[in-house]
Amino acid sequence: MFEASFAFLQEQWTSGVEIAILATVIYYIYSYLKGTHGARILIGLALVFLTLTFVSQLLNLEVISWLLRSISVFLAIALVVIFQPELRRALTELGSHRFFTTASQERETVEDITDTVFELSSKGFGALIAIERDINLKGFVETGVPIDAKFTKELVLTIFHPKTVLHDGGMVLSGERIVAAACIFPLTQREDLDRNLGLRHRAGLGLGEESDAIILVVSEETGQVSICHAGRIERNLGVEKFRLRLSELLFQEKYESHPAQPLASEADEPDSSSRPVVSHQAGRRPDTGEA
Repeated sequence: MFEASFAFLQEQWTSGVEIAILATVIYYIYSYLKGTHGARILIGLALVFLTLTFVSQLLNLEVISWLLRSISVFLAIALVVIFQPELRRALTELGSHRFFTTASQERETVEDITDTVFELSSKGFGALIAIERDINLKGFVETGVPIDAKFTKELVLTIFHPKTVLHDGGMVLSGERIVAAACIFPLTQREDLDRNLGLRHRAGLGLGEESDAIILVVSEETGQVSICHAGRIERNLGVEKFRLRLSELLFQEKYESHPAQPLASEADEPDSSSRPVVSHQAGRRPDTGEA
C-alpha cells in the first residue's frame, strides 16, 4: 500500500505543484483586483462563462461548447482592455520592487523626494505625504481622489498649491507613483502632544500608528519639515538630516518597533546645513489646523 502511494506521488507530483501554483496565482490576482472597478465585471464574466461551460458539458451542447471555445480568445483580450489600469499599476509596482531597485535608483528616489519636500517648504506650501511600505494603504486611498501618476516635483507642487482643490488632505505614494491625493488620514488620540502640533502632524502620527508608512509633513506656517513613522515624529529636519533618515527608513529596513516616546521631547533639532525655511508672514491668513 505504501509503495503504491509513493509510486503514485512520484508520477503525479507535478500535478500537485501545478495546482499549488495556479491556486496561488488566482488568490493573488483576486486579492489585488478585489475592490477595483473591474472586479464586478470579472466576477460576472467568470460566473457566466463557468455556468455555460458546465451546462454545455452536462447536456452535451456541442454548438455552445464550440462558441465558448471560439470566444475565449476574445474574452482574454477583453479582460486585458478592462483591467488595463490595474495591469499597468501591477507591472509598475513589480518593477519598483526593492529586488529590482539598484543603488542609483534608490539615491535618485530619495533625492527627488528631498528636493520636492524642501521646495514645498521654501514656497510655504503645507503638505502631507504618506509613503506606502508593507502595509497596504488602500483604505485611506479610497477616501481621496485617484491620481495614478508618476511622482514628479512639478505635479506635487501643483497638488499642494494653496489655490488648488486637492491641497487639503494627504497624498499617498506607492513605489514611484502618486496613487491619490486629498486623502483623509486618522488623527492620533495621544494626549501628550506638543501644543504647537497642528492637524497635519496629528494626521501623520495617526497614520503612523495604524501602518508602517513613512509620513512626510511640511508645515504651512513655519516651513518646518518632519517625518512621522511608527507613532513617532522627528521634527524640524534640515536637508541632510532629512535625506539620511528617509534613506534609512526606505532602503535599510530599519523599521522601528520600540514604543513611542512623549512627543514634546522628540527630535526638534535645527540643522545648520538646511536651507532657510519660510517664516510667518505678516498679514497671512492664519491656519488654525496647522503648525
